[in-house]
Formats: sequence, structure tokens, C-alpha cells
Amino acid sequence: MDVSRARRAHRPPALTALAALAVGGCVVALAGGCSSPGRVAAAPERSTQAAAPLATHELEDEYRTVIRNVLPSVVQIEAGDSLGSGVAFDTRGHVVTNAHVIGQEKTFKVTAATGGQPVTARLVSSYPEQDLAVIRLDSVPQGLKAARFGDSSAVDMGQIVLAMGSPLGLSGSVTQGIVSATGRTVSEGRTDGGTGATIANMVQTSAAINPGNSGGALVNLDSEVIGIPTLAATDPELGGGAAAGIGFAIPASTVRSIAGQIVKDGRVTDSGRAALDITGRTVLDDAYRPEGVAIVEAPSDGAAGRAGLRPGDVITRLGDTEITTITSLAEALAARKPGEVVTVTYVRGTTSHEARVTLGEL
Repeated sequence: MDVSRARRAHRPPALTALAALAVGGCVVALAGGCSSPGRVAAAPERSTQAAAPLATHELEDEYRTVIRNVLPSVVQIEAGDSLGSGVAFDTRGHVVTNAHVIGQEKTFKVTAATGGQPVTARLVSSYPEQDLAVIRLDSVPQGLKAARFGDSSAVDMGQIVLAMGSPLGLSGSVTQGIVSATGRTVSEGRTDGGTGATIANMVQTSAAINPGNSGGALVNLDSEVIGIPTLAATDPELGGGAAAGIGFAIPASTVRSIAGQIVKDGRVTDSGRAALDITGRTVLDDAYRPEGVAIVEAPSDGAAGRAGLRPGDVITRLGDTEITTITSLAEALAARKPGEVVTVTYVRGTTSHEARVTLGEL
């Protein structure tokens, strides 16, 4: 699946029209989400026509409560000539965001989603392999509060979620949708500032994820951040434009782990990500179709090297998963853990071989 970062948010010339469309879409979403059998059943004396508006107002009240609770934890980040979003990780001024939001910048201007004057911030550390980074505010704006991160294992399809951030530079914007799927493994490109990260266990959502939303908050109705919006699918038939209703967020468990290590140690010390410890490239067959990953480098003390693989070997399977490209290899490894033993099928010369490899750590 093609994906694009939701990072760059240069202010467009028609912000008023875009804002009107966004507000209109939000109203439709609220009205469309009015069905609530439990609440209607609690008031049997009311007609269906009378109960429906009540259910709508109750759901709207829930949305407003979540927004009041979470929006003070969301910030807009100016990184060079682009805008992104971030989430307050603690009360000491640490803010977690996407690595592709900060790019190569080291200093930033940060504005709370609830308003106020921008404050300066500095990079603590970036971890492009998981597309996450932590910055620290030089001073904590009044009213900014640490977000409450939810339990990723409890996230399920059909849950209502809100996405909060700064799409197209519109700070403090909120969109609504559902969890469309969980456990997605998605790879982003390296163009337009992308990190090339392959990220496992992502939350897929129908909530609109637009440029500037990256690094913001995907929130459940318990006011918990369940993910960091990061990618939006692109549709080749639309010339690479965003595919409506298909966005992806890094799960809260990954955010807590990576950001927590950066805050504590200044860097990531335990990625939890499996690796073959090779440098590789995609190879093509005579019909120019990808057919595997050729090993360019395999240090003797790395996972593949210790198992006897060497430069020139072409990896074609990892366990039961067919490997055709470097991306498919990264996605297969994303589903594994360091220390796990897996069978790697490879071609050396014209002969196919198998090796039992104890995976290393990314």
C-alpha cells in the first residue's frame, strides 16, 4: 500500500474554504453517529423520532468532553518551513511527535493547541526506525497537560476515535472516525522527508489524517491517546493524492516504550524490533519483476552472518513469508522479535538453501 506522511502543512491560499469544508464534514459525522440502542431503550416512553435527537446530543457531549480533556495535551510544531503536531508526554515539557515532522531540525517553535504564545523547544532524540522523536520545551506553557496513553491491546475495530492536530496549519482541529483495523504493518517511503520506516501493529482509522496531523493524537472516548497519527494512504488513480478514510497511527504501547526510553536515557536502548543484521537490495528477474533481496553486507557477528549467510546470497523466504523486495523483508521482520529463531530460505548461485537464524535487534 502506498502511504504518505501527513507532515507538511504550508498554509494554502484558500484556508477559509478548507475550514468551512472541515466544519461541515464534522457536523455530518456527528449526525451520522447518533444511533445508540442502549440510550434509546432506557427511555421507552419516547418515540423513535424524539429519542434520536437525545442520543445525538449525548454523543456530542461525549465528544466535547474528550476534546476538553485531550486538546490541552496537543501542540503545533514549527520545524523549519513545515508544520506538524505533537503530544505532551509528561509534565516536564517533553513532547512526542513523528521523526519525519522534525526532519533534520534541532530547534522548534511550539504552540499549544488551545492557543497562547509559541515557546522554543529543542530536540532530545529522534528514532527514524520507528518514526518517533521527542523534543523538550524550554518553558511549559500554562495549561499544557500530559496526555494519558491508553492500552493498545484493548483497541478494537469499530471504536469511535477522534484525531487531534494541526491539519493544513489549522491548529487545534478535530476529526472523527472509527478504528478500521488493528495490527497493520505499513512502510513509508523516503521521499519528501520520509524516514523509510516499517512500522508494525499500526492502528488504521477512518478519521481524516491530513498534512499537519502527523505527531498528533488519536483518541478514544475515554480521553486516552491510543495512537500517534503518522501516515495516510495514497491512491495511484488520484495521482498519488490521499485516499479518503485510510490513515494509520503508531500504537500507544510503541509510543510509550520509545518515548519513555528517550526521556530516560536520551536515546533508544531497546527497540524490540528484530533484525537480520544485513544490508540488502531488491533484485529483479529477467522480466524485471522483484524476486528477492540480495545481501550486500552481512557482518560475521550479525544474525545472518552467524548463520552462514554471506554477500551475494539472495533471500527469498523468511519463515513462511515470501520475500520479493527489501520492503517485504522489513515488513516480515517487523512481525518478529529479537532472539526468535526463524528459517531463512536463500539462493546461492543456482542452488536454494535454508538456514536457521537467531534474529538480532534493530
